[in-house]
Amino acid sequence: MANVFLILIWLLVGPFLSFQIPGNCLLTQLRLYSHNLASLLDQNTQNRDAKAIHLKLDELIKGVTGARTGLVNLQKLSDAELDTLQEEFSRLRAKHEGTAQNNPSAAD
Repeated sequence: MANVFLILIWLLVGPFLSFQIPGNCLLTQLRLYSHNLASLLDQNTQNRDAKAIHLKLDELIKGVTGARTGLVNLQKLSDAELDTLQEEFSRLRAKHEGTAQNNPSAAD
């Protein structure tokens, strides 16, 4: 709606300014709208990619014996719950690294 209004103003004011200044403003508006459209399309593509990756990871978690299937819906956890889970994995990683340093053959 705003674009139509700008075009009408451009048509009314244009003859007095040789269609220069309003024309440049119109082109700037069109560039901004096309940039916003491209951003929306990129965001849609990224959302689809993220969804596909989540589904692939969910399938891998489901297929691994002993995996915690509760981790499938991590994106629905609160920030505090995610922080707690991250700390748990950090402790497990540190424990594993400590075991690997004490027993180099266990790292393989």
